[in-house]
Amino acid sequence: MSPELWLEQPDHHLLTLDDPRYPPLLRDIPRPPEQLYVAGNPDVLSLPQLAIVGSRNATPGGLDTARQFAAHLAECGLVITSGLALGVDAAAHQGALSALMAGSSGLTVAVLGSGPDEIYPRTNTALAEKIIAAGALVSEFPPGTSPRKAQFPQRNRIIAGMSLGTLVVEAGINSGSLITARFAGDFGREVFAIPGSIHNPLAKGCHRLIRQGAKLVEQAADIIEEIGIIVRAMTPESRPQTERSDVSEPALPADPDHAELLNLMGYDPVSINGLVLRSGLTAEELSSMLLILELQGRVESLPGGRFQQTIKTSHGMDRA
Repeated sequence: MSPELWLEQPDHHLLTLDDPRYPPLLRDIPRPPEQLYVAGNPDVLSLPQLAIVGSRNATPGGLDTARQFAAHLAECGLVITSGLALGVDAAAHQGALSALMAGSSGLTVAVLGSGPDEIYPRTNTALAEKIIAAGALVSEFPPGTSPRKAQFPQRNRIIAGMSLGTLVVEAGINSGSLITARFAGDFGREVFAIPGSIHNPLAKGCHRLIRQGAKLVEQAADIIEEIGIIVRAMTPESRPQTERSDVSEPALPADPDHAELLNLMGYDPVSINGLVLRSGLTAEELSSMLLILELQGRVESLPGGRFQQTIKTSHGMDRA
């Protein structure tokens, strides 16, 4: 199919570097792609993303781990980004989608090493259709481009470039997921790795990453903690204030949407459904906004899926 015909289809988009919907983190890497073909919702690409990658021949335990981490992190508001490959990639997409089916945020992005109309592997065609409905399918290659081995490292560069960090679940020494991790490190993004048995050859790549400085991950909270440091460093709200009062409630966020959300929350615990009614936003939009506010220390999550503003006193004590 020609690019022109492909772009005539519903929910098909071409993003150039000057398009405001172009992924902001990807724009910051050296020599970013001049254009991206996107099937689905291009606005998802501007939300906080975490890449989850790993072996195509993962163990059953590795697949379960990828699904569980993806589901939990998606529920926290992160967009799960991967490469639609067999094994860990597919499990990560499925985990994010399972969170969506359970009523939580479950956005996921798949980056292809082929044109957006050339799903590879073909066995993941149905999964790709679900991803388009709950996120986006992305490629820098024009429609009609067949998958070729040399194109997959370019795909891995985009996965790492769009994401705040990359989590490697299982990887052999020669796994392509280590290329994604290397790109992430080169771009100054965080690299996470899950350790495994010393007898498992698919743990050797993760162990090498950990020896090289990747953050060892045992639970999803390890990732949220580290991502929070990155987000706070990226946002103007994280800069120290020169004047403080007895109750140093921080100034409203620079983002007007975040400021309005805090205003709608008030100071009592409130659920996602309650905020949907107050704001008119979707649960997916709210989850991502709440994640950013939580990482900035402005909101805390409570049991039962509720959220509450955090107020810091002059002594640094949190007061709910």
